[in-house]
Amino acid sequence: MLGIIGGTGLTELPNLNVHRRLIERTPYGEPSQPLVFGDVNGVDVVFLARHGGGHTIPPHAVNYRANIWALQSVGVCELLAVATVGCIPANIQPGDIVLPHQIMDYTHGRKNTYHDGIELPVKHIDFTEPYSASLRAKCMQAAKKINQPLLHEGIYACVQGPRLETAAEINKLERDGATIVGMTGMPEAVLARELGVQYAAICPVANHAAGRGDSANGIQFEEVIPLLNQTMVKVLRLIEQIVTEG
Repeated sequence: MLGIIGGTGLTELPNLNVHRRLIERTPYGEPSQPLVFGDVNGVDVVFLARHGGGHTIPPHAVNYRANIWALQSVGVCELLAVATVGCIPANIQPGDIVLPHQIMDYTHGRKNTYHDGIELPVKHIDFTEPYSASLRAKCMQAAKKINQPLLHEGIYACVQGPRLETAAEINKLERDGATIVGMTGMPEAVLARELGVQYAAICPVANHAAGRGDSANGIQFEEVIPLLNQTMVKVLRLIEQIVTEG
């Protein structure tokens, strides 16, 4: 079964025919909200809003372990995460949709493994390719089918939040090779890997990163929201196609 995690700008799936909601308790506490079971065009999916139904949980405080554990426990084997980002280089612009192929973790203090020697034995996993090749291929195929432009590569820099970055921090991220920046990609991706869940991220670009483009003198939130809402319409259409194609 396919699971979908919604982020900023996507706290529910408008095209989801809801069947039931379930509070799935885990060894790591409760997930961000009850899991929402339903179907899209007759195909079963499970939806979870990463930040809670009212967007009340900041990125650094999300219970990522409970979220991924809960989804895997109810039968999710493929997990598509929507994660809003800022863009760093000039060849990526607000309104684009990026399908990242790599990720770098700049977070700290987050519970980032199940194999901590407490709940589960210590275990080292391969994370060379952090995103599922098969699920990424499905995303690309679906985008092509509906003529939705999709950037097939991106290097996601995951920062701590909840504040946005300084211009100097963005300069450093670019030197490190990052092309997009967000706050929720880790440890979500690695936790899915530890549980054997195929994981990919769809990243709508909300704004230029700090010090870049029209964010050169600061990020104007009132200008970000309308474009993000427009981009989410495209994301929802893409998700519907991915679900339909299976």
